[in-house]
Amino acid sequence: MLKQHRELSMSIRRTIENNEEAGIRPSKTYQSFVAAAGGHRELNFIEKDVRNYITREVRNVSEQEDAKEFGRAAFEYFGDVISFDTTYNTNRYNLVCGSFVGVNHHGQSTLLGCSLMKNEEIESFKWLFQCWLRCMGGNAPKGFLTDQCASMKRALEACMPTTVHRWCIWHIMKKIPSKLNGYKRHADIEQEMRQVVWNSHSKDSFDNFHTVIPCATKSSIEAQFQDAYTHAKFREVQAQFRGKTNCITRLKNSALGYSVYEVGEQVSSSIFNKFVVTYDSVAAEVKCQCLLFESRGILCRHALSVLSFEQVSQLSPRYILERWSKKVKRRHTHIKSSHDEPLMEPRSKRFDQLVFRSQNICEFASESKELTAILHRAYDNVMAEMEALKAKRKGTSSLSHEDANLESVNELQSPPRIRTRGRPKNRLGSKLEKQIANATKKKKTKVLSEVKVMFFKFVAIEFIFLVNRLANV
Repeated sequence: MLKQHRELSMSIRRTIENNEEAGIRPSKTYQSFVAAAGGHRELNFIEKDVRNYITREVRNVSEQEDAKEFGRAAFEYFGDVISFDTTYNTNRYNLVCGSFVGVNHHGQSTLLGCSLMKNEEIESFKWLFQCWLRCMGGNAPKGFLTDQCASMKRALEACMPTTVHRWCIWHIMKKIPSKLNGYKRHADIEQEMRQVVWNSHSKDSFDNFHTVIPCATKSSIEAQFQDAYTHAKFREVQAQFRGKTNCITRLKNSALGYSVYEVGEQVSSSIFNKFVVTYDSVAAEVKCQCLLFESRGILCRHALSVLSFEQVSQLSPRYILERWSKKVKRRHTHIKSSHDEPLMEPRSKRFDQLVFRSQNICEFASESKELTAILHRAYDNVMAEMEALKAKRKGTSSLSHEDANLESVNELQSPPRIRTRGRPKNRLGSKLEKQIANATKKKKTKVLSEVKVMFFKFVAIEFIFLVNRLANV
């Protein structure tokens, strides 16, 4: 069958949509059409047309409509700290592209929104942040990371006054050359600092949820984390349990169920780092001086050592954060899909209503030949009346080029090209980087100038020496 002769009617398309929603495979859907029509020859389309329609129309609409739902659902769990950045190459119109990025329970980046803006002024950022907050249910994140843009800072202070605003660690690390350049061991200090700052695990592939990582110890608390946390986060927890073996716990004082401990962590053969850990047995609350739980969301080895000393077998649920939990994946992905009401524009709704009523009429008319003949005559009369009405409307609504009034038409123009902070082919450098580069350039120029002066002095001395020698001769 030639491609130009193949066609999917409205009835066929609606059936494909309903079957796709019910999870019926495209091959089964096509076979049902073949069985209903009485053979392949009776259909004016093939199985490939069914698959193409599902790929190009049904699933494409689902992805476009559900994107905002997935972002909103993910923000519910991963919206505690957001990174916002606008230094991207954008489209041909040089519009500012900004992205809202969070971290999911696997430690990977997840997109929670994006935008295209005309400029990067304070009012533009205010409008963007207000719209984004409204889309996310009006809940502001706890922390917000940006670059050193003053406009972003002022807009954040106005739109999210309770949110903690910080600069990205990348910008902070760029200051190391200027801050530590005067120290003799600058290279060693910089290397140690980078190791501390970037002390994070490499990105691992997602593990199967049906597999289990064995516990490193016999602790029942570790088993709690094993059941609840994703594999990526559980490995971080296990590192703390292994590090607990290097800790020595000593009780300093205790009163009314509130105890203060001193935990010494052995970092070398003769060096111990000391941390103060408090434990409230009434509230089942433990807090360490290192603040690892407050910053990374996992209990530190010092707190685990105190819990072991107190013989705590069941950890309080407040220390098993839901944002690192396995069930987050199952909950935020099983949201209401646009397939629940597929393509329900007015025409589709009218079509479904007509099909439902026509089935009852056809069932009633099929009882006898006389009733079938009546329905056929009524069908022919209604079709003729509808075609006449359609032709009449088409004639009155069509306008020639001479009759068309174009004065009221608003001509859409391309957006103006705006020079933004979005990075060009080369990455944009910060003001600090430019100052460092200029200082280095001036230093090189100064050194070069001194070399030239020394050279000319040497030439002059040689010339004077040569003149004196000739004079003596």
